[in-house]
Amino acid sequence: MKNDEFAFFNQQLAAMLRDGIPLEGALRRLCAEMRQGTLRTELETLQADLARGTPLTGAIRARQLPDLYKRMLEVGAQSNDLPGVLTLLADHYQRSNAIWTRLKGLMVYPLLVLSAAFVVAGLLSYIIHHFLLGILGGLQVQLPTLALFSIQFGYLISPLVLGTFLVTLVLAVGLPGVRRAVRWRVPAFREASLAQIASTLALMLKSGVPLDNALALVAQMEAGTPAGAELARWRQNLAAGRGKFSEMAADSRVFPPLFVWMVAHSGEDLGAGFQRVSETFQSRSAYRSDVFLYSALPCAVLGLGLMILLQIQPVIAVFVSMINSLSGE
Repeated sequence: MKNDEFAFFNQQLAAMLRDGIPLEGALRRLCAEMRQGTLRTELETLQADLARGTPLTGAIRARQLPDLYKRMLEVGAQSNDLPGVLTLLADHYQRSNAIWTRLKGLMVYPLLVLSAAFVVAGLLSYIIHHFLLGILGGLQVQLPTLALFSIQFGYLISPLVLGTFLVTLVLAVGLPGVRRAVRWRVPAFREASLAQIASTLALMLKSGVPLDNALALVAQMEAGTPAGAELARWRQNLAAGRGKFSEMAADSRVFPPLFVWMVAHSGEDLGAGFQRVSETFQSRSAYRSDVFLYSALPCAVLGLGLMILLQIQPVIAVFVSMINSLSGE
């Protein structure tokens, strides 16, 4: 499911409900315009269940849709404000799409640079192995041991190092477990994750979900990450009677002091506080991403030049040794 498509779907669905179209009829019309896929199949099944008279709260729980989405539809049905909740969901998924689209670009750029550098290094290694080594071998010049070692193995160092970095980065991007761990350690990804959590909490609190239930759902969504354990601790503090957010989130190791301070100083309207936090950390994540992208290009060009120089240095050293050897004779 793509967040931008899902956001547009919810915007259309909210507009149709405001115009008085029944939910099952709106779903039928929107599904007819969607391309084939898992999301369309789930929504068509939901529409069929509603047409048979199944209540929305029961029909939505059986569908393979995001937990947040299912919970918010239940809230909208209970509060008789489903269009309003759908509009909030559309805004939420639109912001999520903006955050993660930028971060995907941040991930793709190093992959492209490393891939290009690996190809160049491999090409240079091929040329050195199949051409230069043959030329030097035909000259039958006695070379020092260090120079001989450099020409025989030195050209392989750059491809091996670059290949190791490339495989590591591919695993970090491709494996969900590694990706979930890395996103809380890289600054731009960590701040994007903080913005996402704050946006989710703001969405639920604005829709009338109790704070404890909102924390429980977000902790479930962040299971296996440092944030999940931290949110579970917040719930324990809340259950122990620490109702003020500053007390609930005291001594947090995952959420920075700015996060806690902004929410704590929002007064009774925690939803507005989480919304401001989301906007703040989304901006910080975008700033860090831009700084990385603008500074990475010259650094990548410089690094590629140094890599080429280091790779051909053994060949240059051998030619120098060969010339010195011939001069000595």
